[in-house]
Amino acid sequence: MQQSSADSRKPRVVIIGGGFAGIAAAQALAGSGARITILDSNNHHCFQPLLYQVATAALAAPEVAWPIRHIVRRQKDVTVLMLTVEGVDTARKVVKTDKCEIGYDVLVVATGATHSYFGHNWTNLAPGLKSISDATLIRRRLLLAFERAEVSDDPIERERLLTFVIVGGGPTGVELAGAISELARRTLPPEFRRADPRNARIILLEAGRRILAGFPERLSDYARNSLEKNGVEVRTDTSVDQVFEDRIVTGDREIRAGVILWAAGVRASPAAHWLGVESDGTGRIAVGGDLTVPGLPDVYVIGDLALLMDSNGAPVPALAASAKQMGTYAGHAIRLRLDGRSPKKSFRYRDYGTLATIGRNSAIVKLGRLELTGFPGWLFWSVVHIYFLVNLRSRIFVAMSWIATYLTSNRGARIIAR
Repeated sequence: MQQSSADSRKPRVVIIGGGFAGIAAAQALAGSGARITILDSNNHHCFQPLLYQVATAALAAPEVAWPIRHIVRRQKDVTVLMLTVEGVDTARKVVKTDKCEIGYDVLVVATGATHSYFGHNWTNLAPGLKSISDATLIRRRLLLAFERAEVSDDPIERERLLTFVIVGGGPTGVELAGAISELARRTLPPEFRRADPRNARIILLEAGRRILAGFPERLSDYARNSLEKNGVEVRTDTSVDQVFEDRIVTGDREIRAGVILWAAGVRASPAAHWLGVESDGTGRIAVGGDLTVPGLPDVYVIGDLALLMDSNGAPVPALAASAKQMGTYAGHAIRLRLDGRSPKKSFRYRDYGTLATIGRNSAIVKLGRLELTGFPGWLFWSVVHIYFLVNLRSRIFVAMSWIATYLTSNRGARIIAR
């Protein structure tokens, strides 16, 4: 890539990853005088907290994803390259991609996390939900299951097709279970004649003692009761032993299913291997208070990939809020660095609350001492998620879609593309 002589003298900041952390870092570097390059294997930034709504046909993909170039279009010092990173040579200070090598003076690694199947090869059998492609795959499988049940004359096969199993009782699993229940109980029944979608079984499996273990037990119990009122079978203390295309095995029990979804665990990207540093069991990299890697002062690791303890001695949670905070801190720290200064304070995570929606008129919110459930929690969850969308157009479209869905129970994004 040709650069002007003036550009070639600017410090080079390379950001790997166009998620919450990477975008926040790039935005915090606006006007810093650095030449910034964002590398991502996708051309878009995705608002992951609403992916489950794409997967369950409540929202269309363009309503929760935007081209990275569009987001940073006003920053003339930012170049976006759609490349797949394959490694990093920290000695030569270059990022190795599938097409070329990119040199850097400062490197920001914000590659996030993906699904963890705990050593099993179940990716194609039980897709997880981390990207737009995951969401559209899951939506296709869900809708096809209802269509095939409508065609089938075999009651046993129809029962299997209308059985949906979600593995993992964290926020993603709970939100998927609640949304699938609403799809089956409210949206589809008026449109089907042979196979009643209301006969669908939605089963949520959790290996631990309770679902939503990161919330207080009172809120966890509320979520379970709310799911069960909506027809979801919640099974705790239930680990998965085997997954097949048409069934799942838990201990001595076998559940025949039309769709199996995975929301049980995550692992970080292989960035620790790229950098030649140690990681924890999930692939996260320990960082210092300034978010740099010990021994690699020119490398910042942020977002879900970073392992850092908060003021209470617990790991900073892998949430969109913490990723954005880390990205902003790293961007400001690099600005100071370019001016020959250092941050006066270490990164400190500010907990602005934890939220999860369970279904129509039902959500839980933990915000300091404040706890909300039911309709107030659902309304608070809705406002917060609309507020954090990237631009005004998305906020308007999502708000209108939600209002229409609430009033009519119709989910418009139900096209199956072949």
